[in-house]
Amino acid sequence: MCYHDGRVACTDDALVIRWYYFPFGAKRIRYADIEKVERRPMTPMTGQWRLWGSSDFVHWANLDTGRPDKTVAFVVSLSSQRVQPVISPDNPDEVAAELAARGVNVS
Repeated sequence: MCYHDGRVACTDDALVIRWYYFPFGAKRIRYADIEKVERRPMTPMTGQWRLWGSSDFVHWANLDTGRPDKTVAFVVSLSSQRVQPVISPDNPDEVAAELAARGVNVS
């Protein structure tokens, strides 16, 4: 594994989002299935207090009880799904570098 913080992991072939499904299932996304990843600032108005789930049924955040203390989120756009996973890794710069190194468009 190249990056792992307990909730988000970048493996050799996929992005793994832990605590994505109820009660504690992980979502595994092959890098080839990711259209792009958008880095966004996170504020109380843009999901900083969303611990798990969705408020608009388009963006889905995995369980992260530390999210209120974070300021960066990544929205993962997938070619085959309408719902876009939202992650808030402990080290956003490292995750962005790992994704970019595997050919994922990170903006």
